[in-house]
Amino acid sequence: MAERAGSMSRREFVATAGVAAGLGALPAGRTLPADAAGGPAPGAVILFQGDSITDCGRDRAVADPNRADGFGTGYPLLIAARLLSEHPDAGLSIFNRGVSGNMVPDLAARWEADGLALRPDVVSILIGVNDFWRTVDSGYHGTVADYEREYDALLARTREALPRARLIVLEPFALRSAGGAVTDAWFPEFDQRRAAAARVAHQAGATFVPLQGMFDQLVRRAPAAYWSADGVHPTIAGHGAIAREWLKRIGW
Repeated sequence: MAERAGSMSRREFVATAGVAAGLGALPAGRTLPADAAGGPAPGAVILFQGDSITDCGRDRAVADPNRADGFGTGYPLLIAARLLSEHPDAGLSIFNRGVSGNMVPDLAARWEADGLALRPDVVSILIGVNDFWRTVDSGYHGTVADYEREYDALLARTREALPRARLIVLEPFALRSAGGAVTDAWFPEFDQRRAAAARVAHQAGATFVPLQGMFDQLVRRAPAAYWSADGVHPTIAGHGAIAREWLKRIGW
């Protein structure tokens, strides 16, 4: 997946970082590490994982948490800015370990070093668009069933190693626009993969963050290209919308 994150001006960051948090329901049987005010628990380690939508041009040489250059210019930076500014005494450690081009098998291959070794209390994953896209442009033969099975195994592995961690699964999404990468050939299989992500989240007791319906509503307010230039990689407005929805669903 090619990077299309773009750069962020100071004015854009200030405007977009003020995403509003709402109250979201927790999945049955899971509790969210939280402080008395409903925010993240003191000392919580929060990990963002996925492909280029999460990577978003981050400096991969940065290993320390809470570094702006280690977040890239997308939704992990916006969420981290919100949490760190609103909870300065919580001692949060927030990481972005998204890698452009990743599919679920790639994520699984680096999960020990880039996931479990960080001992996160909250694990947020957005993965899936490449698992389909590479079947269109690169001869990858992974099926919907492969995606679901491998994703389910990754979360089961995480749950076994980190039984108290909060798991968050973001729904893969695609926006059709003139000249973009998303065409009619993507459907209905891409929708089947979105449904698979929802089932995986339910099976793992993860919080599911639906994004396709959100973007479908947003394109009624502005053209698809306003939210994603190619239908896959969000603009700064698209990243702001993802950050807002994440915070709403998590309840922070």
